[in-house]
Amino acid sequence: MTASHDFVIRRLPTLDVARADLLAVRNLLVSAFGPGLEERFTRTDWDHSLGGTHFVGDLDGAIVAHASVVERVIEVDGRPLRTGYVEAVAVAPDRQGRGLGTVLMREVTGWIEPRYELGVLGTGRHAFYERLGWVTWRGHAFVRTPDGARRTPDEEGFILVLRTPSTPPLDLDGSISCDWRPGDVW
Repeated sequence: MTASHDFVIRRLPTLDVARADLLAVRNLLVSAFGPGLEERFTRTDWDHSLGGTHFVGDLDGAIVAHASVVERVIEVDGRPLRTGYVEAVAVAPDRQGRGLGTVLMREVTGWIEPRYELGVLGTGRHAFYERLGWVTWRGHAFVRTPDGARRTPDEEGFILVLRTPSTPPLDLDGSISCDWRPGDVW
């Protein structure tokens, strides 16, 4: 089944998202990620999704999908790149499998491409994103801390990148690093 023509995506900076909508989005994310300790959506995950641009998907008067893009500096082989980092992607559990996530991520991808040197996200659902142009980073991953770079081997194989028109040549087997932040650094 494809996405309904009634599915509307609103693109808003965090400051312009109504408080009630932020609450609805947070509840959507918690329910979509589930209660499992490994996959649950945490407070720091929520904090990471704020301060950028939200893509809020409405269907039949309800918020049923969400993604956000926050700006980060990701370094590839030591070269800093202005990056659109995708956070908090979800579709309501009762609306999954209908193409809404694809419509949402096409909008997100199309928004990142003209604005950033790179798109990055972390996921275990490679096939979904790869069919939308994202590719798996094969090299080592690091986090930049005040004490220097620290390898993040548990993230390796779960980082996907999106080349944009302004992306320099990339060696997908090279090193990639993110800035430190509380919670999941990637």
